[in-house]
Amino acid sequence: MQGQSSPVVCRTHGDGRWFPADRMALHDMVEGFLDQADVPAARGRIVAAVAPHAGFIYSGGVAGHTFRALRDNARAGLGPDAVIVLGFTHREHFPGIALLDGDVIQSPLGPAGLDRAAAQFLVEQNPRIYEDSAPHVGEHSAENEIPFLQVALPGTPLVVALMGDHGERVVAPLLNALQSLAQERRLLIVASSDMLHNPDYDTVSRTDRATLSLLEALDLDALRSTWAPSHQPVCGIGPLSVALSFARTQGAQRGTVLCYRNSGDDHPDSRGDCVVGYSSITYRVRDA
Repeated sequence: MQGQSSPVVCRTHGDGRWFPADRMALHDMVEGFLDQADVPAARGRIVAAVAPHAGFIYSGGVAGHTFRALRDNARAGLGPDAVIVLGFTHREHFPGIALLDGDVIQSPLGPAGLDRAAAQFLVEQNPRIYEDSAPHVGEHSAENEIPFLQVALPGTPLVVALMGDHGERVVAPLLNALQSLAQERRLLIVASSDMLHNPDYDTVSRTDRATLSLLEALDLDALRSTWAPSHQPVCGIGPLSVALSFARTQGAQRGTVLCYRNSGDDHPDSRGDCVVGYSSITYRVRDA
């Protein structure tokens, strides 16, 4: 139609570094992870979830538990109106929260719609939230969740956000904006985070067990008290801070750890070199 602008298309990493670049290979891999996930039946709507973001050959099996639970929830009629994917920068920090600016995000599986109305609503809530695709270039923490969402929740629009910092000056504005949006839309927050990175397998296993108990208990204060730049029991402390706080405000009482493994479990040769923990967690509420 004359005068109508073309859709703005953003793209995930398509070079095969994190997941297969071939459409069918990626689809079969993700479907396999979901089908193999052993997720117990549970009541209530999932309002927040945690998933890892490493290469799919390392963390995809754990992530599959999160997204299998989300798919089951949607099939029970409890799916979200929009998904907020929260990632963070692994590289240089930037101010505030950068939302992917576009109409669709293209992965090897095809296009996934971005919820421009929801993004605009968030932007209007606080100047620290803005649309800017530049910080997303080369950053995988949020984008590695996209293929899973395309398979588990097809057709559900997304807001893809990167947090440039993990401090309260960033967490609080985003949390407040999401709470306001949740009054109008049924939201799901997907927080992207891996767990401890350390050469020693026993240290990772022991530390991650303690961290999982805090995540399960929604004990954000204790979780943040264990975190420091020199000791990061979770790498996505910013997204987790928002997700846990949002879950509590929506009425979640406790999280459910669906799966935990670390790279030393599945790849013993990584022990003594670099062992990384991965977890799958969901937070549910009972809708009135």
